[in-house]
Amino acid sequence: MKGRRGVERIEADLVVVGTGVAGLTAALGVEGLRVHLLTKSALVSGSSPWAQGGVAAAVGRGDSPELHAADTVAAGAGLVDREVAEIVARDGVLAVRRLVEIGAELDRDAGGELELGHEAAHSRRRILHAGGDATGAELVRALGRRALRTDGVRLFDRAFVAHLVIADGRVAGALVRHAGGRWVFHASPRVVLASGGVGQLYRSTTNPVEATGDGLLLAAEAGARLVDVEFVQFHPTALAIARDPLPLLTEALRGEGAKLVDAEGRRFMPEEHPDAELAPRDVVARAIWRRQLGGGRVYLDASEALGDRLPARFPQVFAACREAGFDARVDRLPVVPAAHYFMGGVAVDRWGRANVPGLWACGEAASTGVHGANRLASNSLLEALVFGARVAASAGEQDVRHGRAEAPPEPVDLDPFTAAAALRQELRDLAWRSLGLERDGAGLAAAHERLGAMWRSLPAGASETRNLVAAALCIAAAAERRHESRGAHFRRDFPQPREAWKSRQVLVAALDESGVSVRFESAGEEQSA
Repeated sequence: MKGRRGVERIEADLVVVGTGVAGLTAALGVEGLRVHLLTKSALVSGSSPWAQGGVAAAVGRGDSPELHAADTVAAGAGLVDREVAEIVARDGVLAVRRLVEIGAELDRDAGGELELGHEAAHSRRRILHAGGDATGAELVRALGRRALRTDGVRLFDRAFVAHLVIADGRVAGALVRHAGGRWVFHASPRVVLASGGVGQLYRSTTNPVEATGDGLLLAAEAGARLVDVEFVQFHPTALAIARDPLPLLTEALRGEGAKLVDAEGRRFMPEEHPDAELAPRDVVARAIWRRQLGGGRVYLDASEALGDRLPARFPQVFAACREAGFDARVDRLPVVPAAHYFMGGVAVDRWGRANVPGLWACGEAASTGVHGANRLASNSLLEALVFGARVAASAGEQDVRHGRAEAPPEPVDLDPFTAAAALRQELRDLAWRSLGLERDGAGLAAAHERLGAMWRSLPAGASETRNLVAAALCIAAAAERRHESRGAHFRRDFPQPREAWKSRQVLVAALDESGVSVRFESAGEEQSA
């Protein structure tokens, strides 16, 4: 059916934006609903298939969800929602069982038991892997296969969501640009944003090209609250080569004993933190960053810890290093920190509901409170599984009564992937320099001013670059306001945490052609004055 000015209209009961672990889990968790599963690239896309480290779950002897939740709280630098951490740790055990039931092939030891690895800030060996270091890819394979075979789930690829349609104060669907410039209104009373994070904002990143903050802007334009956007996690060990994105050298390498050394081969992490290479990610990343700022080089050396075992244990790492000219069995591998995970996102409740009726979010697009200021390693896939299922349960049970929304007029047509591409590199350099591992007031203020000029120079119409500039403006505003250092947010001019700032920052962003204005709804104004 055609709407005004040629916009096609198709009906759904649930629209899911994103085909990573969170989106696929949400789409599979509802029964009896017509589900439209949208991805702007292919089915196997986004950050989930790239996840090497694994899924953290308290399934081993001597472990428990309570211990897992306690480790999560400790890693989050005071901002983890303890109740959410307990939900994720508890429900995560069930999520792993469901994965096995649908055919996910997790690594097992010689006795047939699930093999458990160790990563930073975990008090137990609880990291599940698949294919050594191909965990995310295996989860997406298993979930995607099930989705394609599920009645009621319809996949739309090459579909870029430009806007959420709001009618009578609630979500009424999504306006989507399909391949070839065809505009379609996916009319639905329920929309789930599972579109990933903002990693492509930064010059050095481990995130795929899809990670452009699309869900963040869609939610903001619809009036949804955002939270914790100043907290961007940088992985300490990306392979330092001329590639974009950078190959990840999983934290599991350090969990198995790989060491960080300087150009002279000297270990330096023992003097930085009692846990040395297994210190929290922000500590390790900044220790590397500061040495590199001074002109030094840092390497990851797995030759002694793993040696000839490395190709079988970490096949993706070994292949990526070999492609770059390194033999990870014997060579020291040059590393650099890189943008890796966004702890911020759409503010949601215990069931993934945003404050806009009919809108849910899960995965990296959401901020549930489980990660706090510094995500515990391998908790992201677990959170995606748990909250994907909780979103499905909430959306599936909700009796939605709504009026029929008109198809919106066809918007300005431009290629969302190439629009304003010339600005992209300047934006990424600016974000890396001013919104990265270390920040200060002067740099944030200057970045904010330049970002505002970038926003005003953008062509009309939705695009990936527009989404990234908006995300950067929100991050800059929140980082400028938080006058302390906590977890992944480090201010050179406020280098210590402050008890008065031990709270999450909730904000609402208003966007128009002239700029992006941010209003904070959380405590903090008194402290920053």
